[in-house]
Amino acid sequence: MRARAHLPLLAAAALAAAGTLTVPTAASAQSAACTGYVGLTFDDGPGSGTTALLNSLTQNGLRATMFNQGQYAAANPALVRAQVNAGMWVGNHSYTHPHLTQQSQATIDSEISRTQQAIANAGGGTPRLFRPPYGETNATVRAVAARYGLTEIIWNVDSQDWNNASTDAIVAAAGRLTNGQVILMHDWPANTRAAIPRIARTLAAKGLCSGMISPTTGRAVAPG
Repeated sequence: MRARAHLPLLAAAALAAAGTLTVPTAASAQSAACTGYVGLTFDDGPGSGTTALLNSLTQNGLRATMFNQGQYAAANPALVRAQVNAGMWVGNHSYTHPHLTQQSQATIDSEISRTQQAIANAGGGTPRLFRPPYGETNATVRAVAARYGLTEIIWNVDSQDWNNASTDAIVAAAGRLTNGQVILMHDWPANTRAAIPRIARTLAAKGLCSGMISPTTGRAVAPG
């Protein structure tokens, strides 16, 4: 996989009460028609494509979990706040995207803890979900993540957008999702951004809505 390819959840209800979370109207309107929920996830942000991605998601009534790298959250705090204001949830995707299973426990701890701090400092709240880079994990990685109150989230469907998948292929991958499942996508591919309107239509045709990922079960559920 591309080197940049491949937190915990924000408490949406609390943020809404505090007036810091803007929930897309279209998403709220869709909720009555939902027969199930899926988890749309985007790794590796925030970056140059984040604003366009957020605009497309909100315009199409979708919410997603943004698994941010700590180094990019620290460099782009306004984009982290934009993610939250657009109704997205923010998760931890390590600080520099290393192969964590090849690192010492101290390095794993640093990668996770620095990202927690960077996201919080940027206004993204304290993540409750963690996605290990490349989906590579072991008992040590999971134990360190748990120490920071993080639930590890992998995926059920890989869009292959990190591998130059076409827009058609990304839409088809989303079409394989079933209730509770999670799909891997990324913040940076243009083909992924182009796929968003069609993903929204594909999910709606199946009665599926975009949901939050439960830190208890790791499955997509209705937004809190």
